Amino acid sequence: MNKTFRPPDRNGVGPSKVALPAGTWHTVFDFLVHHFPTIPADEWQVRMLRGEVIDQAGQVVRPDTAYQPNSLLFYYRDLPDEPRIPFDEVVLYQDDYLVVADKPHFLPVTPAGRYLQETLLVRLKRKLGIDTLAPMHRIDKDTAGLVLFTIQPATRNLYQMLFRERSVSKVYEAIAPWRDDRHLPTVYRSRLAESDAFMQMQEVAGEPNAETSIALLETRGELARYQLHPVSGQKHQLRVHMASLGMPILNDRIYPTLLPDDADNPD
Repeated sequence: MNKTFRPPDRNGVGPSKVALPAGTWHTVFDFLVHHFPTIPADEWQVRMLRGEVIDQAGQVVRPDTAYQPNSLLFYYRDLPDEPRIPFDEVVLYQDDYLVVADKPHFLPVTPAGRYLQETLLVRLKRKLGIDTLAPMHRIDKDTAGLVLFTIQPATRNLYQMLFRERSVSKVYEAIAPWRDDRHLPTVYRSRLAESDAFMQMQEVAGEPNAETSIALLETRGELARYQLHPVSGQKHQLRVHMASLGMPILNDRIYPTLLPDDADNPD
């Protein structure tokens, strides 16, 4: 079995890939313009001329390269106007297999939407010079905390399996309104499902699939500091459960109301 080709990272950013289906496009350029309607045609021309579009054999694709269906194409994203997020990550531990980083607020873990260079993964690749870094888990862009990365591809699945099987316990702290009518500590359970609203999850009837332990750490006026322990790992679980209890996390831009600044960032 042949090893799958993957172009190297450029400036800490790995390539994206797209499969080329059966079709009537004459050139790869024609397909890309059709497949990515929000990207101007002249931008694809510039990327191709810079050698930023590569086929599965490792050859640079030019604007006049003939279309070959049932193959793979790699391309590099570019966000020239990406603003810097003014908070820095800190590497707390590193060995031959693992990197542990303290992620600041507002920094996404991986590239998505309008974030590319300003992500924890890309920053660490550039800082440490390790192109094989991969996160074992994710935390939301607005959440600060520890993120673990694997270095060796051969052992990556073993570490990620610890998170998939819930062998690793996560504990969070959050600031939210103080409710003297809530009896804490408590365990809150509900069933979460995707909602029709973009990005948001919703609670629905049925067997619970999300469970969160909630404890009070301290109160300060109308606010309180809570300890949150997600027993399960549903999307946006902590946000939804706190909002459902009438204690939405302070400055949460998704719950209870989705604010437009996060509309293109599903991290």
